Amino acid sequence: MRVVTGEAKGRKLKAPKTIGTRPIIDRVKTALFDILSSEVEETRFLDLFGGVGSVGIEALSRGAAHATFIEMNYKVLKILRENLAITGLADRAETIHGDAFKFLQTAQSLVGADGGRPSSRTYDIIYVAPPQYQEMAARALQLIDSSTLLPQEGLVIVQIHPKERAGVVAVPCTRLHLVDERRYGSTLLMFYRIIQE
Repeated sequence: MRVVTGEAKGRKLKAPKTIGTRPIIDRVKTALFDILSSEVEETRFLDLFGGVGSVGIEALSRGAAHATFIEMNYKVLKILRENLAITGLADRAETIHGDAFKFLQTAQSLVGADGGRPSSRTYDIIYVAPPQYQEMAARALQLIDSSTLLPQEGLVIVQIHPKERAGVVAVPCTRLHLVDERRYGSTLLMFYRIIQE
């Protein structure tokens, strides 16, 4: 597992030995960022289920202005922080030890708490890659849809196993719309944007 390109190109990242953590393989990560192309530059990136940080670190290496990583497992978070240090990208990163759903629910609660004023936290790209087969991707997508985290031009990318697709597309989103999806073996990437009717 390595940084594919950008300012930290070629740096090897530490991998976890934790069951349930599944870092994205380099081939899929390369394909993802080929799709995103220059859209990553100067963005605020949220790696919602951060793991060891492979995707968010790649975004930083390719010019993202800032990345926030949410990770509940402290041992995995420690590896994530080590990877940020290895790549020299820690100065543009925020790491939060906590539950991704609580993070989203806090953002959601801000929507109507003060007359609809948006949260101070917004992200141009939100990456959602939770543990498989636990319906977490669908739950996260629904919370993002009703939160203030994503601006009008924002993008949400959901990484799941193809068998989980039906549960994700069944989410009754009011703002987010599925605009593209790409399958790479046992990995499916789904791209959502806010589309004005």
